[in-house]
Amino acid sequence: MRMLTAENLSKSYGEKTLFDSISFSIIEKERVGLIGVNGTGKSSLLKLIAGIEEYDSGEITSPGDYHIAYLPQEPEIDSDLSVIGQVFSGEAKIIKAMREYETALLEMEQDPESSTLQERLFEAQKRMDILHAWEANANAKAILTKLGIYDFSKKMSELSGGQKKRVALAGVLIETPDLLILDEPTNHLDYQSIKWLEDYLSKYKGSVLLVTHDRYFLDRVTNRTFELDGGKLYSYTGNYASFIEAKASRQENERLISEKQQNLYRRELQWMRRGAKARTTKQKARIQRFENLQDNMPSGPDNSQVEIAIGGNRLGKQVFELKQAAKTFDDKVILKDFNYLIKPGDRIGVVGKNGSGKSTFLNILSGADDLDTGELITGQTVKIAYYTQGHEELDENMRMIEYIREAGEFITTDKGERISVTSMLERFLFPMSTHGTLIRKLSGGEKRRLFLLKLLMEKPNVLLLDEPTNDLDTETLTVLEDYINDFSGVVVTVSHDRYFLDKTASQLLVFNGGGDIGTYFGEYTEYLEEAEAEVRKSAAEEKKLEPAPKLTTQQPEKDKKRLSYMEKREWDEIEGKIAFLEEKLESVQEELDRAGSNFERAQELMNESQQLNDELEHLIERWSYLSEFAD
Repeated sequence: MRMLTAENLSKSYGEKTLFDSISFSIIEKERVGLIGVNGTGKSSLLKLIAGIEEYDSGEITSPGDYHIAYLPQEPEIDSDLSVIGQVFSGEAKIIKAMREYETALLEMEQDPESSTLQERLFEAQKRMDILHAWEANANAKAILTKLGIYDFSKKMSELSGGQKKRVALAGVLIETPDLLILDEPTNHLDYQSIKWLEDYLSKYKGSVLLVTHDRYFLDRVTNRTFELDGGKLYSYTGNYASFIEAKASRQENERLISEKQQNLYRRELQWMRRGAKARTTKQKARIQRFENLQDNMPSGPDNSQVEIAIGGNRLGKQVFELKQAAKTFDDKVILKDFNYLIKPGDRIGVVGKNGSGKSTFLNILSGADDLDTGELITGQTVKIAYYTQGHEELDENMRMIEYIREAGEFITTDKGERISVTSMLERFLFPMSTHGTLIRKLSGGEKRRLFLLKLLMEKPNVLLLDEPTNDLDTETLTVLEDYINDFSGVVVTVSHDRYFLDKTASQLLVFNGGGDIGTYFGEYTEYLEEAEAEVRKSAAEEKKLEPAPKLTTQQPEKDKKRLSYMEKREWDEIEGKIAFLEEKLESVQEELDRAGSNFERAQELMNESQQLNDELEHLIERWSYLSEFAD
């Protein structure tokens, strides 16, 4: 069994220790979700395993030919390459084999009589056979299409940030490594792409290690969970739901232990205050025990008990009203004669395809963008907090607590209780010991969490959120969801995150593009299921109306005398592909013979055999056609 093992890994940045002497292993077919608050070192751990960064101490071991592919949050892109060129720019053996074959083929085109080049092409073809690389090109295009990329010749420089991330994702998927490491793979993916990726990873034959904020994705893909917390790594068997249950059990046990410690501490403190003379060995031992208890006592309040229902400014009856609103951005129609009323208490999710104008809509509500025509009426009592996709510039030389104190020393809850800034920082997962930290020492995710807390402490009554789940970890999202649940104002959220929208939105604005905006009352998951059912129904009806296809045998074109350039390349490759499929078919048949009473596996192999036979039949038909014109 192929396995990667890490023993006693430690990593620090300056004075900050990310993790200390953690150990774990990842075996074949494990799909591990890595969870932790932003700043605990999730991305750093991924980079250590991928060999991008070095650890301070410890050891990572794996077989000599163990291959790891890594997708960072911000992939490196060569702007001069085409989409397909970028996908095939990796250093995996299969990718190199394809590049070598393509190069040898081009050289042969220029000098077809060269025996040296013929030998080079032959060797390249053999490597393609050995690595089963013939189908990689078709697989790459299929994966790109499933991820919403259709123009394979387009320059990378012409793509949006989200499209570049999807191309980079396709690049690591076609490598089929032993360990696939993905850092926030669902960012910038729409529902259909996420659903396809869930299915792809669930069936992946190697191992997967991923970080994502998407809790439905974690639940449906992973079968093991790692949690980084306080410099330690905890391992749980099962998906996200299993992790939540197991963690709750662990925390309850820790709470009971903590209560026992506190009771013992109180008794020991009473004994110490009586002024006992530490003259005997027994008394000295008891003093030592007291000091140990004091060192190990939990610091700070129990954050789970801190009230999050911050009292907001009063909101009147009028919030937003759009009348015959129209907006065009970069030649794209965002709004067209749009009429809409946002009322007090509304929880609205804004969904739709990338580029359909969702963020522009929030900019219009916030006043950052103006309508081209029409009218936006904003209530006089409206006070907006706008959490944008763009990173807010924070004063890097300020300390966390100074930054938050700009919003006030205390906040008042809906119940009239006053809570200090320090308590709010702790509720937002910043331990007391970190409150004096300079902002420049925080991770990107920690800065975003700090920015969000300040927005909420300014007591808004309208909250605009633009893709909040792209930057925030699962624990912070849970805190934000609790806040929204108790929030008496209006929340308008742009997001692709099904879990977050299901918990925070009761109605949807669906941006279909071209100014077409629909509405839906209910959860986002319900909407997606209904939309998918409608697509299936339409496809079935269209299929019934289609005439039955005629069975024809492809005949040579009348005036055709020789192969085109692309057909010549196909002719050069086709015999190798046929041989590869015949070998694969034989291997499947042998495995089928050994399947015995394992009927489930036998059915899988029979399906695979049928698919291979269909592909082989098609290739033989093409070979017959091309041979009419081959020299």
